[in-house]
Amino acid sequence: MPRTLTTTFAALLAASVFTTPAIAAQCGNTSAGYNAWKAAFAKEAKRAGVGKRGLAALAGTSYAKRTIAADRNQKSFHYSLAKFMKIRGSDTIVAQGRRRIAKNPAFYASLEKKYGVPAAVLVAIHGMETGFGHFMGDSNVVSSISTLAYDCRRTDFFVPHAIAALKLVDRGTLSANSIGARHGEMGHTQFLPGNALKYGVDGNGDGRIDLNNMVDALATTANYLRGKGWKPGKGYQEGQPNFRVIGEWNAATVYQKAIAIMAGRIEG
Repeated sequence: MPRTLTTTFAALLAASVFTTPAIAAQCGNTSAGYNAWKAAFAKEAKRAGVGKRGLAALAGTSYAKRTIAADRNQKSFHYSLAKFMKIRGSDTIVAQGRRRIAKNPAFYASLEKKYGVPAAVLVAIHGMETGFGHFMGDSNVVSSISTLAYDCRRTDFFVPHAIAALKLVDRGTLSANSIGARHGEMGHTQFLPGNALKYGVDGNGDGRIDLNNMVDALATTANYLRGKGWKPGKGYQEGQPNFRVIGEWNAATVYQKAIAIMAGRIEG
């Protein structure tokens, strides 16, 4: 049976982007109920502070079948560490990561000085997520994240990110036509909208946050890791203090281990 989202009035008063709105829209497991959900969710979004541009973007969304297919078929996180690293191209990421740092050492040093996160960790994430920006997705961000908010499988997790995406449209960080990954992740390091809203940084100083810009994306990545408790100068391999923070980036153990190993190899 489909389930609904509820929250207390008191919680609504204290609502933030990560608080589920009151009087929930009905989730579903097929495309049949999406338009009805969209109309109900628009009321929730408006109560949560989403403006006209965000609501118009929501109204223009469609049920993202490829997103649902991808969400049901995340096989790679069940691979062994060795197989996972092979299919993700760890040797290539390490080699290219070293070259990228060597080509622009001052930039990466400035990030580490400001946020405390080593360049090797940032480039390992950058390489893992998008092949250093070579593929940042092929799906409409607002439709993808809205579809996942509607889908009953992980409604509670994705509803706040859908609200955040609409707020990012209001702010001009996203548009109704923005393209990202099939789970609604955006930019060079694939930020979910709620995290982009909270941790987004204008790294290049042009007055806007654009996660398709590498400088903004890497500064935002470093800011996120710092915000999650990164301890400057402490280790990040398994069993060391900052390994837990890598877990805040991705919950899959095989992913966490791969990032730590690749970053260690990049550092040499």
